[in-house]
Amino acid sequence: MDAPAYLAKAASDPSQIQLGALLVLVMGLALAMVAAMMFPILKRQNEALAIGYVIFRGALETFTYIATVICWLLLVVVAGQTANSGAAVASQSSDLGILLVDAQDQVAAVMGIVFGLGALILYYLMYRGRLIPRWISGWGIVAAVLTLAGALIDIFGSPREIFAMPMLPQEMVMAVWLIVKGFSPSTTASETR
Repeated sequence: MDAPAYLAKAASDPSQIQLGALLVLVMGLALAMVAAMMFPILKRQNEALAIGYVIFRGALETFTYIATVICWLLLVVVAGQTANSGAAVASQSSDLGILLVDAQDQVAAVMGIVFGLGALILYYLMYRGRLIPRWISGWGIVAAVLTLAGALIDIFGSPREIFAMPMLPQEMVMAVWLIVKGFSPSTTASETR
């Protein structure tokens, strides 16, 4: 979408954008399920914050993914109109295309805020409950604060994707840890009682 002739490229092969939209939608719904599945574990630490986590990472983040998908699919429609029209309509379609790309950028900034707040809640609850090693949850807290700061800066027009970089390896380390070791033994022992 950053290419100069993005509407022409989208019109020539709309299936790439449509497939991307489908994959983003599936990802958003899968991430919502992670929040729902984590709720019973997190509510033992603090039920109000666990509900907040489900709201931010489940409902609101999924809503931002759906908004992104809508922008992309509308861009495919606009690109098709541009390819099949005269110069006057192409100019209007170009303006609409710019509007959709800008709207998707704003949705992405809001998504960063929603994600950052949800991650902050998650890692705070994991830190507090010692559900995973504290260095992983502490890293998550720091990464969530940086992600949130980057998203807030991004809303005011200065993209700061670099702030989100510590979150990427942290989420992978935590995922591997949970796959290999699971939650701490004290957490699983209290579940079986």
